[in-house]
Amino acid sequence: MSHHHNNNNEVPYSTVGGDDDESPKATDKIRKVSMLPLVFLIFYEVSGGPFGVEDSVNAAGPLLALLGFVIFPFIWSIPEALITAEMGTMFPENGGYVVWVSSALGPFWGFQQGWMKWLSGVIDNALYPVLFLDYLKSGIPALGSGLPRVAAILVLTLMLTYLNYRGLTIVGWAAVLMGVFSILPFAVMGLISIPQLEPSRWLVMDLGNVNWNLYLNTLFWNLNYWDSISTLAGEVENPNQTLPKALYYGVILVALSYIFPLLTGTGAIPLERELWTDGYFSDVAKALGGAWLRWWVQAAAATSNMGMFLAEMSSDSFQLLGMAERGMLPEIFAKRSRYGTPLLGILFSASGVVLLSWLSFQEIVAAENLLYCVGMILEFIAFVRMRMKHPAASRPYKIPIGTVGSILMCVPPTLLICAVVALSSLKVAAVSFVMLIIGFVMHPCLNHMDRKKLLKFSVSSDLPDLQQETRECQETLIR
Repeated sequence: MSHHHNNNNEVPYSTVGGDDDESPKATDKIRKVSMLPLVFLIFYEVSGGPFGVEDSVNAAGPLLALLGFVIFPFIWSIPEALITAEMGTMFPENGGYVVWVSSALGPFWGFQQGWMKWLSGVIDNALYPVLFLDYLKSGIPALGSGLPRVAAILVLTLMLTYLNYRGLTIVGWAAVLMGVFSILPFAVMGLISIPQLEPSRWLVMDLGNVNWNLYLNTLFWNLNYWDSISTLAGEVENPNQTLPKALYYGVILVALSYIFPLLTGTGAIPLERELWTDGYFSDVAKALGGAWLRWWVQAAAATSNMGMFLAEMSSDSFQLLGMAERGMLPEIFAKRSRYGTPLLGILFSASGVVLLSWLSFQEIVAAENLLYCVGMILEFIAFVRMRMKHPAASRPYKIPIGTVGSILMCVPPTLLICAVVALSSLKVAAVSFVMLIIGFVMHPCLNHMDRKKLLKFSVSSDLPDLQQETRECQETLIR
């Protein structure tokens, strides 16, 4: 007990020991993320380039694939990006959607949102080192199995984790460089393909032969995760202006990075639908430009996996930091390294990745998808609820629609989510259900530890008080 006793006698030390005085100064020194890196972080959180969209042609043929990537962003990406812009500027702090859901539905649901999203982020992240090695396998067969493969996954994870530890500005600029490198080969491919383009090939459609499940899933997963950037909102320079603009540019960049390569690939090469599976763009590149372009596309795909890993891990770890600053996780999660990065969050996210890369993927990924869907629904509810509960609260970026509009905007994406959930198997639902239950149990356990003083929880003093905000909103209404 002597430790507490000292604190009471010598007040200055208790404030130095606590995070209260320290954190504003500590975070002021850290460079904030500017517009261009932010756009590329969003690009990598959502897409990373056209790798993996090949299945849409396989599932539904050229016309539907192209139409899908033109129409779908309006139903799904744009509503999600707009909500992120409004809520992210309303709460410009780390933790993002966890804070939105907490403020609208209370801390229990906020914690569930955090758990589901963090878990789905880490599961997602465990895929990237594996995909990366699958691309290299054709060049280096040894990486296909056994010990070399395990070692390679570990080394990759460690390297990328270290980059994350060194700071978000480094990650942001790395994303810019990787992004340019990943997008360029498709620009080159597009230019080379112009003489061979036959527009009639774009119009091929066979409605009798469409795999709707694969088609929907491919569109859904390639146009997703717009909200991830909100967990970094506290690290963004001038978030009220920068965040909505970056999301706007992000939507355009992502849509173009899908539509152009699809136009090239379906227009310049005679259609063989069954060949359009993951990695087919490298064959298209070889047919159009030769072996060098194929190598570039494969290198771009590998780079893109690393970019997605970096962006996703940043979001996951800053989300844990934001949750700790809100007192939902033990205070130690809010500790920053000298580079301003969340040390424990990064370690937890990296260990999750290493543990999961042993498991078989199909079920986990599908379970992650279900968790993601539940999390999205909670976000939509939080968005509408905040509009109804606090119409006059300060919203630096406000979607120009009323309450009815905000409900209507959430209807198409919600229906889509229901379709994705309905198409999933029972086994997957069971895995997801177990993960949900763990979250339900974890929240009371953490609360119990807080009460018993087994772990230290604290709410960071430089964050706006959610309850107080409510009062202020009411006052502004009166005024």
